Amino acid sequence: MKVILVLVIVIFLGFLGFLGLSLNNNPQLLPSVLEGKMIPEFSASQLENPNVNLTQASIQGPALINVWATWCPTCRSEHQMLNLLSQNGIPIYGISYKDEPALALDWLKELGNPYVFNINDAQGKLGIDLGVYGAPETFFINKDGLIVHRHVGDINPDNWKASLAKIWDLTNAK
Repeated sequence: MKVILVLVIVIFLGFLGFLGLSLNNNPQLLPSVLEGKMIPEFSASQLENPNVNLTQASIQGPALINVWATWCPTCRSEHQMLNLLSQNGIPIYGISYKDEPALALDWLKELGNPYVFNINDAQGKLGIDLGVYGAPETFFINKDGLIVHRHVGDINPDNWKASLAKIWDLTNAK
């Protein structure tokens, strides 16, 4: 009986320890094996003009690559900030992720289009190659096409001012 009680206590304490470690994890700090590497090679159609084929060479850094979707409520709240960044001269390339092209185009007409162009990733293949967990995610790309930083979650005035603007400045300088 004492052995069972000790075993239950050990399992319970182990669970509490695991839970404590999990609560301290910041989902926006998910590591990316692609940081310091080139954008993965891809070939995909442009959302705005499906007859235009886009590749890795189509993206000119320094820039942001933003993964978004119409089904993503956080993407909608982030969009105003992306419009502002674009108006301030920051080039942003979009990846319309696992979305219907017609819905994505309507969404851009309604909310504005901050993107240099959008890559139609309806099947999510480029997202897989980038290691995307979901939308929104944003990659900071330097002038050489290297991924300098990956941000999981929305870009908003608070996190832009607190840290992301500094990362952009470093990306832009490299």
